[in-house]
Amino acid sequence: MATKKSTVILFGILVVLAWVLGSPILAGAETKNFKYFSYPSKVETFLVGDVDGHRVSFSVGKTFFLLEDGDIAVSNQVVTSDMIKFLGSWNQYGIWKFTDGSTITLKVQGTLEEGGKASIKSEIIKGTGRFEGAKGSSSSKMKYLPMEKGDIAAVGYGEGTLTYTLPKK
Repeated sequence: MATKKSTVILFGILVVLAWVLGSPILAGAETKNFKYFSYPSKVETFLVGDVDGHRVSFSVGKTFFLLEDGDIAVSNQVVTSDMIKFLGSWNQYGIWKFTDGSTITLKVQGTLEEGGKASIKSEIIKGTGRFEGAKGSSSSKMKYLPMEKGDIAAVGYGEGTLTYTLPKK
């Protein structure tokens, strides 16, 4: 019986130590909310032909980000998508470039749903300047505006959250 009680106490101490020692790592995380506007500059679309409306596309575009702390960034992105009747998923790489020249490179996965709404998850894969060594992720929601005659693709706007940590110096 004493061994079981000792094991429970030891386990409790280990949990408390893990929480206390792990707290500084979590405390160093930065969270920034942002709003953005995204627009395509070039799109190549190919019909697959297996079902009506199945398209695979390759596009490049730009996004303007306004962070809640007043910081701004512009992103160039490269996107591949696989959609049926404009519903489906896409993958992209985006490089956020800030006014001081610092960058954050993200690998992005998105899903376009009914009504022009998109859910987006991103992983930071690289940072430079003040973001050197950054690790983290981003999540956002986007709404696409209806396409008009002559548009090469839809433009979108949304908001999200960027969360990252920087290595200790």
